[in-house]
Amino acid sequence: MDEFHPPPLHKMNTTPPRAFQALQEAERGLQALKEAGLIRKQRLSQSACATVQMFNGRAYKTFCSNDYLGLANHPAVVQAAQDALGQFGLGSGASHLISGHHQAHERLAERLSSFQAAHIPHVQTLTFSTGYMANLGVITALASLSKVAGQATDEGTSIYSARLNHASIVDGIRLASRQSRLKLTLFDTEDLQSLETQLMADPMGHKLIVCDGVFSMDGHLSPVTALLDLAIRYDALLLIDDAHGFGVLGEKGHGLLEHLSLNSERLIYMGTLSKAAGGFGAFVCAHQSLCAWLFQKARSYIYTTAMPPSIAAAALQSLDIIEGHEGQTRRAHLNGLIACWQDTLQLKHWRKVGSTTPIQPVVVGKNELCLQLDQTLQSMGYLIPAIRPPTVPLHTARLRITFSANHSTEEVQSLAHVLMDLENQVMHP
Repeated sequence: MDEFHPPPLHKMNTTPPRAFQALQEAERGLQALKEAGLIRKQRLSQSACATVQMFNGRAYKTFCSNDYLGLANHPAVVQAAQDALGQFGLGSGASHLISGHHQAHERLAERLSSFQAAHIPHVQTLTFSTGYMANLGVITALASLSKVAGQATDEGTSIYSARLNHASIVDGIRLASRQSRLKLTLFDTEDLQSLETQLMADPMGHKLIVCDGVFSMDGHLSPVTALLDLAIRYDALLLIDDAHGFGVLGEKGHGLLEHLSLNSERLIYMGTLSKAAGGFGAFVCAHQSLCAWLFQKARSYIYTTAMPPSIAAAALQSLDIIEGHEGQTRRAHLNGLIACWQDTLQLKHWRKVGSTTPIQPVVVGKNELCLQLDQTLQSMGYLIPAIRPPTVPLHTARLRITFSANHSTEEVQSLAHVLMDLENQVMHP
């Protein structure tokens, strides 16, 4: 074999290669984000989810997780996962429709159905890997209902989506628009008269109203009772994403439908197991006929591996806690923390949101100021990340403060005084 002889050094091209176009565009885009104060970073967690947590070698008081009931590291929940790991192993091995649907998944779905049985007639439940996947699958499947088998034409679907809905809803609608003839209308939850006017004039045969139950960036409850009334009057379905209400709202923690005492076969209820339940995954509850359609058509259910059986087993243990005496005690304490916060925090320039949920943001407005506060609070041993556009509307950058049932009243009061002192220092240096 002939040996390879590299060209003489003086004949080699020593000019540094020019970055290809996509790389240049990425670097320009990153620079633009940096100049606008919109660069995102992540922190390295080194301990279990808790109200005091290790990040990058330092302990912080955390007021930023969605572990509202403090179940993420609950001994009974952890033990349930460990027991299931020993019995069933790590992965499910396949999608639900192949061989991955385990008895733990079936028990979990049945239990979640029992949570919503008083609110959705003939309810059934599907479990998903994440809430994001659930919304993508459900919205696209429901939009395809307008394609009735045997009909030559597609009547199309009208989707009415709240302006502040989560990104997963937005992306689900975008995906649905590629697969079905779709008309999208955005609505303001504080102006339902305008929504009714649009519904009244809508000739589409299939209508879907979609709304967060609890808005994740300000903690407000959506007007679900009024939305359901509109859905009934104008023959629409109502999809509620109750990711931040499940486990927290309602006497037994069943969520927003229990909290509002609602009942309708038009309701489709999405909840997550990664927030108040302290685990991972999501679920959708609907009338058995609608649920059967989702089973057949929700691609993010059909074409993805089922969650590990151990996660489903842990979720079952979390549901026992949520529905039982301990869950009631934890919710009562959490509500006490919320009331304490609202009474203690008095701001003159920044805006406190009047939320009745564990989400208690402080809106400061400018991106740069919000980032500065993030860094200042870190130096004081608090972890409360800055939330900026496009996650929230322009000029509403905020500290998204969240409470856990594992926080104490003293910790909440102390944080309120820290923020009041910081506001005074910033406004009167």
